[in-house]
Amino acid sequence: MVKRIGTFRTKTRNKLSKEYRRQGKISISQYFQKFEQGDKVALKAEPAVQKGMYYPKFYGKVGIIEGMQGTNYKVAITDKKKEKILIVHPVHLKKL
Repeated sequence: MVKRIGTFRTKTRNKLSKEYRRQGKISISQYFQKFEQGDKVALKAEPAVQKGMYYPKFYGKVGIIEGMQGTNYKVAITDKKKEKILIVHPVHLKKL
């Protein structure tokens, strides 16, 4: 196998960058938003916050809130044909 060089943020110039007008401080209400179990959410990474960020392969996927783990949420998504649970900080989630 090939040895991987770098972190999971390599080759994500467009995914993990903000447009000019969105740069700066993040919204506190977005940081502390609440979700209920069963809510549908979209995975939309906030590049300014690295804590609780998921692997960029799942950017834009839609999932369902399964529960909480500390301050983060467990989000169930389907990747190809497998069900996966991601642990994501609320700042990286958008309610649908």
